[in-house]
Amino acid sequence: MTPLIIADDNPRDRIFLAEVLRHYSPVSTANAQEALTACAQHPDPWLVTDIQMPGYNGIELGRQLWTKKPSARVLFWSQHSDETYVRALAKLIPAETVYGYVLKNNPAEVILRAAHAVFDECQCWIDPQIRSVQARAQRKEDALSDAEYDVLMDIALGLTDNTIAERRYLSRRGVQNRLQSLYAKLGANLDSAANSNAELLNVRARAVALALRRGLINTFELQNQERALAAWLEKR
Repeated sequence: MTPLIIADDNPRDRIFLAEVLRHYSPVSTANAQEALTACAQHPDPWLVTDIQMPGYNGIELGRQLWTKKPSARVLFWSQHSDETYVRALAKLIPAETVYGYVLKNNPAEVILRAAHAVFDECQCWIDPQIRSVQARAQRKEDALSDAEYDVLMDIALGLTDNTIAERRYLSRRGVQNRLQSLYAKLGANLDSAANSNAELLNVRARAVALALRRGLINTFELQNQERALAAWLEKR
């Protein structure tokens, strides 16, 4: 049987998952690096990983694993349905790769069903609670481009237009154009004369609030962005 590796930094979750998936004789690891080391010993490993872990997260773990072993099968097991994760996964999953995404709030039988689909039946399995988020992330009128996502993170970090322009190698007008596109997709654009709230709300802060509600921003991702910003400021 192909070895199954579990990666989760929470001991209680590791024990629960190992029990649910005991049929696969899983090997438990506490972080992404341990999981990569375990996966390296096998040509086509199977992996169940949490998304939020210290060091680098489960999405980065999947990226690194697929870079070395594109036929590896991965089931992402997370308590988060945030669009930022769905978006990140859509960008990195290789063609023809079998993977799954199941939420931790599911009962054991659903988790087992997801594992069976991915590992035994070689079928992709997406949690029904994720599908609406996935569909929105793919709709042209709603999906953010990489450029729009970058400026969203920049305004969430509190950067001015001039600082964004410097960081992203844009003109100030270029930054404003991207922001206007971002505001429109988030429904934060208050410039319309018909909008009676235009003078009551700050469009920049409103965009961040709507992005938080939509799951495009979360605390974990902001921490990553803060580290990237600190590195940029140090080199500036």
